[in-house]
Amino acid sequence: MKQLMKKNNIGWLFIIVSVIAIGMFYFYPMFDALLLSFQSGMGANLEYVGFGNWSRLFNDPTFIQALINTTTYLMVQVPIMIVLALFFSVLLNDETLKFRGFFRTAIFLPAVTSLVAYSVIFKYMFSGDGIVNQLLINLNLIDVPIAFLSDGFWAKIVIIVAITWRWTGYNMIFYLSALQNIDKSIYEAARIDGASSFQQFLKITVPMLKPIILFTTITSTIGTLQIFDEVVNITNGGPGNSTISISQYIYDLSFKYTPNFGYAATVSYVIVILVIILSVIQFKVAGDKE
Repeated sequence: MKQLMKKNNIGWLFIIVSVIAIGMFYFYPMFDALLLSFQSGMGANLEYVGFGNWSRLFNDPTFIQALINTTTYLMVQVPIMIVLALFFSVLLNDETLKFRGFFRTAIFLPAVTSLVAYSVIFKYMFSGDGIVNQLLINLNLIDVPIAFLSDGFWAKIVIIVAITWRWTGYNMIFYLSALQNIDKSIYEAARIDGASSFQQFLKITVPMLKPIILFTTITSTIGTLQIFDEVVNITNGGPGNSTISISQYIYDLSFKYTPNFGYAATVSYVIVILVIILSVIQFKVAGDKE
């Protein structure tokens, strides 16, 4: 018994530093931010306001607009990105395709580019005299440049295109890795039974990739709810807050407007709540019954 306890104590010695670090740098900030959401003010001049910050959310037009914009990005961009990542992974998993390595690298490269750099490039590409407008004019598809960055609808489209361009290849790598572990004999048996390529995709590929699809959907949901760099660098939330995200609003509350760290913490916890709710829904819809 003493020897067993000694072994357990030695085991705790190996992980105690990690446990302390995780508690200090992960859980303490989360708990402290929750306490901060019941206060108002900045620095040492904080005062307890109870649920005042939470009730303020429902009467804050900028927050409501940021929430609508962020959920719009989520509902439109994530499904498109997941479908594209699946399509590219299946296409580039074909052993008969030439230059597979090149195409895999080309599609994945956006995921390792600088967030600020690629956002600025997209801003210039979709500006009034940018390459996109010039190309459309030269193809006689439009007569005058489209106001991609000064029109609320088009500005959202640009941000959605930018996010999709960057993260599709990242998710594709997960699917490609999972496809390598699917026994090829399953597809051979399906072909012998007369199943078409589309039927094989629906009946074999998608069910076998179900855990990875769930994982990438949840991580993509979390990432999109936290979108910041693209919005700030491409449109800066404009025009007229039509593209502002929740994360940008948190930044503005903390550093741009009159600082109110308590209310900023409250808005940040909205993201936490949304992540929890959407993750639970996704597990219920796509997760295993166990």
